[in-house]
Amino acid sequence: MEFVDVRLAAASDISAMMNLARQCPTAAYWGAEQYGRIFDSSESGGPVRLALVIGATAQDATQPQCLLGFLVASYMPPEWELENIVVAPTARRKGLASRLLEQFLARARDTKSESVTLEVQESNQAARALYRKWKFEEVGRRTNYYASEHEDAILYRLLVH
Repeated sequence: MEFVDVRLAAASDISAMMNLARQCPTAAYWGAEQYGRIFDSSESGGPVRLALVIGATAQDATQPQCLLGFLVASYMPPEWELENIVVAPTARRKGLASRLLEQFLARARDTKSESVTLEVQESNQAARALYRKWKFEEVGRRTNYYASEHEDAILYRLLVH
């Protein structure tokens, strides 16, 4: 028997996070160094980083967690930026992205933030529908932001205070 749990990511999750991102063409392409910076507490003056993972865990504690998705955000007061949210293709349409967003937004509210911003490829209709469901408002566009696809980025914002 398995259950799905959201928890803070750890540096030991980097490999699984990278593997998930490679399965998802719309995920931000980051190298190991960029993922490592999420957990580097020696960075000073930069944004606070948050990474959450969601995975299936067997009730038998000897079984490892199977990572099904993750979310990465950065905080430069008074605003959070949602940098990446990824769900395994085989686990989509099961509410996992909503679970990640719910946990993230609760944490954003706890920091007394004003807002959360993000950008998404115009063609990523599934992600855009998710953000609309959570009441993010479209606030702008970056023309040809994704140069390799000649595609615009749609900017969203959610007031969280």
